[in-house]
Amino acid sequence: MSLSAKLKELRVKKGESLQQVADAIGISKTHVYDLEKGKSKNPSVDLLKRYSDHFGVAIKTLVGEDLSDDKDDSEFVRMFRQAKDLGQDDKQLLETMIQTMLERQRVKK
Repeated sequence: MSLSAKLKELRVKKGESLQQVADAIGISKTHVYDLEKGKSKNPSVDLLKRYSDHFGVAIKTLVGEDLSDDKDDSEFVRMFRQAKDLGQDDKQLLETMIQTMLERQRVKK
């Protein structure tokens, strides 16, 4: 799937208008439209980063991998981005919980 098709698919799945995406990532509505139609070629890494942050997917998803491959990962990325607003104690607790689960998984194998 092309970059332009992926950008449109992400926007539609999120239920956002061209203007909402433009406002969220700091570009014009026309630029979003041109990107989705493949009229604007080779977007900057910075722009891809803003898109990936907005939609909660990895840049590699935008430029080369199928969206379904990243579905579970994107949910975790979204949660971790939200976790930045937690207090330090909660962040430490979250880190400890994850480390404990990973260790338990490692021992099972």
